[in-house]
Amino acid sequence: MEKILIVEDEQGIRDTLKEILEFAGYEVLIAANGKIGFDLIIGDHPDLVLCDVNMPEMGGFELLEAVNQR
Repeated sequence: MEKILIVEDEQGIRDTLKEILEFAGYEVLIAANGKIGFDLIIGDHPDLVLCDVNMPEMGGFELLEAVNQR
């Protein structure tokens, strides 16, 4: 089963996307910010990451940069 990580600080958006993707048959991981998302990317190796750009602590572009540096 393909694994998708949603990195989004708005809980309503996270929950809606999670419900839609699980209904479509995907395994879904969620993170409320880029720091949590980074840890999930490194530990769980999702097939796809859907990421917000403007988030507290670590935004989407910072997350992308951190993953590329790793």
